[in-house]
Amino acid sequence: MPKTLVVAAAHDEHTLEAVFTAADKLSIRYILVGNREKINVLSSVLGVKVEQSAIIDSMDDIDSARKAVAVIRDKGADALMKGILETRTLLKEVLEREIGIRGTGTLSHLAVLEVPIYKKLIGITDGGMIPHPTLAQKADIAINAATFYRQIGCKTPKIAALCAAESVSPKIQETVDAAELQEMCRRGELGDCLLEGPISFDLSVSKESAKIKGYKGQISGETDILLVPDITVGNVLAKALTYWAGAKMAGCILGAKVPIVLASRGASAEEKLLSIMISTAV
Repeated sequence: MPKTLVVAAAHDEHTLEAVFTAADKLSIRYILVGNREKINVLSSVLGVKVEQSAIIDSMDDIDSARKAVAVIRDKGADALMKGILETRTLLKEVLEREIGIRGTGTLSHLAVLEVPIYKKLIGITDGGMIPHPTLAQKADIAINAATFYRQIGCKTPKIAALCAAESVSPKIQETVDAAELQEMCRRGELGDCLLEGPISFDLSVSKESAKIKGYKGQISGETDILLVPDITVGNVLAKALTYWAGAKMAGCILGAKVPIVLASRGASAEEKLLSIMISTAV
């Protein structure tokens, strides 16, 4: 059964280009919420005639977000996409206690990158939602990412709880948290995954570095997900890999009732398409 995507504030050329490509290549169905006139003009520029029944007209960004979330709440779509509106505007409607679509745990952002020098896709979480996550929130973030990876075919995701070094220091809270997350994983509290921490970036992605440093873990050079200590590390790492290492990136928010396609308003049509692909793969 084809997946249906609802787009909030869809009156944006790059967003529409990505949605139409997904519809053509992946048989994705779509509902476009936004300024009907602008959507029709932009669609015409892109050479696509949109059925008017697939457009829900809206007055402004808040109205777009509210109507798009209502489509999800009424089970009219399988994924939600941010168009040309601010993230906080969309998430405010997602998180509304009475009419939103929040899940039971923590919402977190997952960036999935294809890095030319790494042999498989690498996830980075959370670089977009929670500035300074608590231990409990980090556990939720790990569970969200591991669940997603299992849904796309990775049986036992390998997660690196990143820190500046691999030793625990009471003066560096993220190392204490990482060690506790590792114990939680061993007790089965994070689901089917393998989490190690504290662990530095080089040990996470390089077997050679682990051998040189005598690190005895199981995930070096095989890591699937980088669990970062705070939003700044995740944001900088993902953007550095994209801008300086030629990585391609897709992003989504996990933990709501459906995946949320989240790319920057200035993101390319390709990045938005990739984000649609990963969000509708589950």
